[in-house]
Amino acid sequence: MKLRWTTAVWSVIYLLLLLSLLTPFSIVTAFLLVLPVAILFTALNTKSFFMHVVPVWLIALLIDPIYLLFAIYFAVPGIIMGYLYRKRKSAMQVLKYGMAVMLVEMLLLLMISTAFFQLNLSDYVDEIVKMTTAPLSEMGVEGGIGGQFLGTELDTQLIKDQTMRLVPFAMIISSFLMTVVTHALARPTLHSMGLSVPRLKPAREWMLPRSLIWYYLLIFFINIATIDSDNTFMKMIVANATPLLQICFMIQALGFFYYLAHERKWHPIVPLLTAIPIVLFPPAMIIGILDLAFPLRQAFSKNKR
Repeated sequence: MKLRWTTAVWSVIYLLLLLSLLTPFSIVTAFLLVLPVAILFTALNTKSFFMHVVPVWLIALLIDPIYLLFAIYFAVPGIIMGYLYRKRKSAMQVLKYGMAVMLVEMLLLLMISTAFFQLNLSDYVDEIVKMTTAPLSEMGVEGGIGGQFLGTELDTQLIKDQTMRLVPFAMIISSFLMTVVTHALARPTLHSMGLSVPRLKPAREWMLPRSLIWYYLLIFFINIATIDSDNTFMKMIVANATPLLQICFMIQALGFFYYLAHERKWHPIVPLLTAIPIVLFPPAMIIGILDLAFPLRQAFSKNKR
């Protein structure tokens, strides 16, 4: 009985999240829309799952057909993640598949919008950049501090070009964040419903592939080789791969501090606080690079002995 009421509540939450997509709250709720589907698909059998979500889809369709499209779009990764939860796959596998499905959906959506609805991504980005920079111009900051960053049309064009280059990065990060948020909230929720879901390894055990260092070096040399080049494709690869690899090294650095805190018996808040300088001071990622390149953890273990 408790499970029945809980799943009914999640159906209502699912509907409310869908209806929020055309409101200013969508910037937050969009990251939560996969969650109800993943929970319902994990907690219910397939027939019961559709008995819960189909009424939500029908209500959404009656209000506005666009809501049904949103529902289907976010339901696919939710079903995939829920299916993997059912099969008790590892948390990392759930994250990988969930992120991959979301990324594929974004690419398909972009392709369909471009092919059938004449979406021009360049024009769309141009409008966003103009909307973002217009307030500065209206405030008359062209000759002041703001003008140093946004003084000419050339500066605006550079911002637009850089934004266009970073579209793949934005898609990957969005997919990653949606998947992580879904898993972070789904696991304790399902646990409270009496369902066991595998958890991620402790942060102190995080070890990314050492090959990331070679990828970073490759991107570094490609960047040097294409500084004066007109090869926009290679520049786009560099622009997207560099921040992605840097984020990986930041995650590795955070894992190292969690390992160090565990070995030294520090308070759990200490490694969490290190995330602040790691994020705010990007060169701190060098710790993650060193942790991958050299046996730092073994060295600290030996020193402890």
